[in-house]
Amino acid sequence: MKVFTSVDEIPADFGPSAITVGKFDGVHEGHRAVIRELLAVAARQNLVSTAVTFDRHPFAFLAPERAPVALVGNEQKLDLLAETGLDATLMLTFDQDVAFLSPAEFVERILVHGLKARVVLVGRDFRFGLRGEGDVQLLEEMGRVHGFEVRIIDDVMPTSDRRVSSTWIRELLSEGDVQTATALLGHAPAIQGEVVHGAKRGRELGFPTANLSPRSEGLIPADGVYAGWLTDNGTRYPAAISVGSNPTFDGVPPKQVEAFVLDETLDLYGHVVLIAFEGRIRGMVKYEGIEPLIAQMKDDVEQVRKRIL
Repeated sequence: MKVFTSVDEIPADFGPSAITVGKFDGVHEGHRAVIRELLAVAARQNLVSTAVTFDRHPFAFLAPERAPVALVGNEQKLDLLAETGLDATLMLTFDQDVAFLSPAEFVERILVHGLKARVVLVGRDFRFGLRGEGDVQLLEEMGRVHGFEVRIIDDVMPTSDRRVSSTWIRELLSEGDVQTATALLGHAPAIQGEVVHGAKRGRELGFPTANLSPRSEGLIPADGVYAGWLTDNGTRYPAAISVGSNPTFDGVPPKQVEAFVLDETLDLYGHVVLIAFEGRIRGMVKYEGIEPLIAQMKDDVEQVRKRIL
């Protein structure tokens, strides 16, 4: 998949294209339904299948106090988009230059002149341009002027009353329900970050862990112990994952993520790894002493084995 980060990077001979536009936070099943239809249209009409997205939630620029935590970082987002089979993605920096484009400027500069749109696929609630003033009706009107077709894709509704959304997935992760979140995402929720030195308590207890930097990207689920996977340089390892402050010890920062890789001894310091959450084993508990904690950790590892191996 080709990746562009500005309209200026798009080559003059790019296109013609079939395009979808969105934040694509998490690249969940709702996004994937649009992309599947986009790929089918592009194949039938010999068009370049293209996603237009942004490097942050618009609120991160316009109203930071209202901006939700992203489900995935930009590198993850691009990897997930590439896995769908798209030909290209334009990831725009959502800054003043983009935020203050009028609807007409957004269409003309990005969709028409930049990507040479022939078909544009969007959801019914699609908004674009300054203050979200552009809607589907305006997009259709501009399509007739500029020679592209607009297709509306219905929401994915796994239940009768709620569509798949990043908001719903955030709610599930805040409850530790990574299995339902996985069903809505179409992939396991994951965070990505650098392995850093910790207090080495796990090593002292016989369970050395990879500690992720607090600057990791992605939404961390609720405190607890999870079965999951650690991926390093393309190799995936089963892992028992702890999320939280570890209440047995004092002075541990909140929302610390530690992964104990099963049956392997790895030197991961300084590596950027991906940690994916497959299922929740239990909540976080404070133990009175080290021995009960070690016994629980041994049981956690066995539960992880049963869950994913």
